[in-house]
Amino acid sequence: MVVRCAHADAGGFRLWPIFSAAAVRRKLLEVLTCGGGGAGGGSCRGRTAYQSPQRMPRPRSDRLVELLQAEPSECGDDDAEAAAVRKAEALEELKGVVGALQAGGGGGADGCMSRVEAAVAVRRKAKDDAGARETLAMLGAIPPLVAMLDEADADGEEATAAALYALLNLGIGNDANKGAIVQAGALHKMLRIADGGEASGALTEAVVANLLCLSALDANKPVIGASGAAPFLVRAFQDASTEQARHDALRALLNLSIAAANAPHLLAAGLAPALMAAVGDPDTAVTDRALAALCNLVAACPEGRRAVSRVPDAVPTLVDVLNWSDEPGCQEKAAYVLMVLAHRSYGDRAAMAEAGATSALLELTLVGTALAQKRASRILEILRADKGKQVADASGVVATVSAPQERGCRELEDGAEDDEPADAGMSVEKRAVRQLVQQSLQSNMRRIVRRARLPQDLAPPSSASLKALTASSTSKSLPF
Repeated sequence: MVVRCAHADAGGFRLWPIFSAAAVRRKLLEVLTCGGGGAGGGSCRGRTAYQSPQRMPRPRSDRLVELLQAEPSECGDDDAEAAAVRKAEALEELKGVVGALQAGGGGGADGCMSRVEAAVAVRRKAKDDAGARETLAMLGAIPPLVAMLDEADADGEEATAAALYALLNLGIGNDANKGAIVQAGALHKMLRIADGGEASGALTEAVVANLLCLSALDANKPVIGASGAAPFLVRAFQDASTEQARHDALRALLNLSIAAANAPHLLAAGLAPALMAAVGDPDTAVTDRALAALCNLVAACPEGRRAVSRVPDAVPTLVDVLNWSDEPGCQEKAAYVLMVLAHRSYGDRAAMAEAGATSALLELTLVGTALAQKRASRILEILRADKGKQVADASGVVATVSAPQERGCRELEDGAEDDEPADAGMSVEKRAVRQLVQQSLQSNMRRIVRRARLPQDLAPPSSASLKALTASSTSKSLPF
């Protein structure tokens, strides 16, 4: 079959077979080599084309010519076909695994996969393959795995553990699967396993790990808190048999504390005393997470603040964090909890003063992070205002404590060198307060110099010099 060329040479025509790949390839190569076909486009050998001397080469066209000149390779097609075959085989394998879960195969001589074997296969395939997690969930692997949690059979604990770890791997890194597992009713079954009294340590750890995974989804946090999981997690945190289970329980509790609706459930489970006991743990990560959960509790509701305040030695423990902790995050969180307590409770402010929080806060305003400095300054302002009220009440004067400061300034301006005449007109209470303020300032300055490691020429040479520097100081001049 032939066809006449539309651009025939003068007085004639050309023939070529149509639907021929080789002919099309040769024609395209000829067009690209000759610079395109014009009105007289035939063979480039039959005409002399004008080429501008300023015309630059076209690398892309040259590359296309090289590709067209190259022989067609079948390697790419073979690789694509092999990849498609592998995907099809993997899909069929996943279908077989899910089918065994749904059918409840018992294995045996017929070669069918048992449910335990199928659950183990799901755990293995979903461990490191995000695509397998999504595919298994779409094929319907989650409902039969949840059903295995409360079905006692001959396999016993082995089937339960296999189902728990399979669900754990399906939920890792997949929010849709986390939601599907909770919607399938897995929470109550997991808690029933943990509270049954006969669960081994391995099953308890598997339940804790699942709750940690599921609590990472914001939509699941209120559901898990209302399901009664808080008491189990608090017990697991306090009495965990392994460090991994303890860390998982604490991280799950931290996730739940983010939702303010969970605060009553967590407080009723005794979380506040458990967290305060964990503050100061040798493991810095435990202390940091415990303080973070405490921040969430005191910020969630007044009951959370009161629960933390009622814990024995709560304020001294938090003040100790400011003194010994070298982690900026721990200092910031401890300062936040103290700030909330000081803002709302006079008893907590008195406990801070008794625990020596002023010196630690003063130091934090100098060497802490920007956030820690801001929080420490706020606490010092609260304590200073409270101290001013105490001085006014003790002297029986309603006026503010700024008057002694102004008098001290005038005495300095007049060149007064001795502070005895000023003390003569003071009451016993004011004189005692002034003496305490001077002693506190001297102690704080020594501590700051020691912690800051200042050169000796910058450090105050003696206590007499410190006293001279603070001779005219009053409670109003101190930031507490």
